[in-house]
Amino acid sequence: MAREPVSFLIELLAAIPSIVYGLWGVFVLVPWLRVSVEPLLSKNLKFIPLFRGAPYGFGMLAAGIILAIMILPIITSISRDVLKAIPTAQREAALALGATRWETTRIILSDAKSGILGATLLGLGRAVGETMAVTMVIGNRPEISTSLLAPGYTMASVIANEFTEATSDMYISSLIEIALILFAMTVLLNAAARLIVWGVTKKFKTA
Repeated sequence: MAREPVSFLIELLAAIPSIVYGLWGVFVLVPWLRVSVEPLLSKNLKFIPLFRGAPYGFGMLAAGIILAIMILPIITSISRDVLKAIPTAQREAALALGATRWETTRIILSDAKSGILGATLLGLGRAVGETMAVTMVIGNRPEISTSLLAPGYTMASVIANEFTEATSDMYISSLIEIALILFAMTVLLNAAARLIVWGVTKKFKTA
């Protein structure tokens, strides 16, 4: 079965340091996006604001792909635990009533959707606080743009890039305020996700 090798490969992604993701993004992902993907998107989908602009390679699209790969192990492992928490009797009951394997899967997923949402929120909390990999590929331009192809900035990137250059009290205070907002967002996202996942797993364990 492919389940064990796939699970091993996904969990292996969690052990890779973020700086390695960043280097892979700079030397592999960004050139590929700049040469192959972004020109195609800007040519064929330029009527959509998300895909307008020059193909820099460095930008929000590259950062989004890096973050998607990095949070995949978190979402996958927690979603798997949520699905395992659903009693086997529920699957067997659906099959005994004449449901197909796909219909049974739909029933299980409908019961586990809250836990999967919680797992996604946990992954989002991880993505919000990611610094090095994103800083290396996002382009670090302090400008708000509707295009995914344009360079951008994140709160974590601002702190990492500018803290050593902060010379005035106002500059330092501004960066500390950004860090406080980032910390509050991360805590709220993780707390909400943990509560959702805990509620789902507790419901099926006590059932």
